[in-house]
Amino acid sequence: MIYNSRVIALLLAVCIAAVTTAFLSLFDEVTTTALIVTFCISFSITYLMGFIILEFLIFREITKIYKLFEKLRKKELKAIDTYRSNPFNPLKKINDEIYSYAALKQKEIDELKKMEAFRREFIADVSHELKTPIFAAQGFVHTLLDGAIKDKTVRTQFLERAAKSLDDLDLLVQDLLTLSHIETGEIKMQLEYFDLKKLIEDVVDQFVTKAEKKDINLKIVGVPTDKVIVYADWKRINQVMNNLVSNAIKYSNEGDKVEVGFKFHKNEVITYVKDSGVGIPTSDVTRIFERFYRVDKSRSRENGGTGLGLAIVKHILEEHGTKVEVKSTLGKGSEFSFKLRLGED
Repeated sequence: MIYNSRVIALLLAVCIAAVTTAFLSLFDEVTTTALIVTFCISFSITYLMGFIILEFLIFREITKIYKLFEKLRKKELKAIDTYRSNPFNPLKKINDEIYSYAALKQKEIDELKKMEAFRREFIADVSHELKTPIFAAQGFVHTLLDGAIKDKTVRTQFLERAAKSLDDLDLLVQDLLTLSHIETGEIKMQLEYFDLKKLIEDVVDQFVTKAEKKDINLKIVGVPTDKVIVYADWKRINQVMNNLVSNAIKYSNEGDKVEVGFKFHKNEVITYVKDSGVGIPTSDVTRIFERFYRVDKSRSRENGGTGLGLAIVKHILEEHGTKVEVKSTLGKGSEFSFKLRLGED
């Protein structure tokens, strides 16, 4: 800027001191010494007051605004410190508006960066997960085309494996679509009153055979004699229970046990799935609900699954206004639980 607070204060002080001295010189009784003293005092007071007001209330604030606009232009919003205007600042309102705008833009930029990082990671994960069943199916089919199709036993075996790989691919795509639809709000929860006890008994019945094959003791504990009526989406809660029970069996060893049960607290019912399996390391507990995150990747692939089950569970329960809780000890097992409000049919 051409003019700063010192120059303007100096000019203002000279003008006021000159005018004041000239006015007093009109009176004959005012001596020359008095005029000089008047000029000096008037000049000093005006200069000091003018400089303080101009520098601290106007110029300094304007300089901050210019610097802020420069940072906005260069998109250096991270360098913008938290700022609070002087209550006596005449530019307080415009300063606050600009800093609020900058803070909002910084938040938007941070969100965009997070979304971009998430997009890159998601694309990489999806590509990796899709590649496995596609390459497997391709390998079996090409082997058959290269001549193995003539051997009936090999042909049947390879076609079954190719079909399983394609089924895994279809399951992965379906889970991706389900997760995407829930997150974007395309799937609305169809809330209704139903018997949670009956739903869990049906889910456990579906997995009894699978549990028996691994010599796992799957049972329901704490079963009340009456119905357990809740107000929720039957289909989605059924999906939650299927995922939790399936995982409990999947990550349990032969001879382990899996319990599904109820706990009641005031007007809520806590449903839990507890196993005595491999457990989850403490460092991984907070990440198991991320897409495609697997604690033991090699073992997870052997057991199957898309890596999206717990992510779907998390989003379904959030849509119900609740969340899934996890307690786990490595080598001793895990317990997953969630709350639903009790209702009346």
